[in-house]
Amino acid sequence: MTTKFLKENADYFYFAFRVLVGLMFIQHGAQKLFGAFGGVTGEGSTVQLFSLFGLAGVIEFFGGLLFGFLTRWAALFGIFDMLGAWIKVHIKIGWIPILNQGELVVLFFASFLIILVYGAKKWGLDNLLFRSKK
Repeated sequence: MTTKFLKENADYFYFAFRVLVGLMFIQHGAQKLFGAFGGVTGEGSTVQLFSLFGLAGVIEFFGGLLFGFLTRWAALFGIFDMLGAWIKVHIKIGWIPILNQGELVVLFFASFLIILVYGAKKWGLDNLLFRSKK
């Protein structure tokens, strides 16, 4: 691959990145809210909706859906969700992500930072609905 190819197709790569991150985040929310993919215990159980984990499930499920609409807001809520997961669950075990099982939290956090900075870019409903008129 050449640098020219990467630059010419950067919008496609970023779109794929945003969609994949969103789909992965939706799955985590679906586990918590609906018991999908084995739920939170592997036996299809869910979390209480009006709890901290319920709030996390709502942010994850609906935030993942919004990575083309209100993209930056969804990323910001995702960042807060990951900070909460890090503080509430993982940091108690230790600071090193691979040892405290928080590597996914760190990867999501970094992904949301990128999405927060770049927004929806070329392909997003944000562009259609909030296009500034000059």
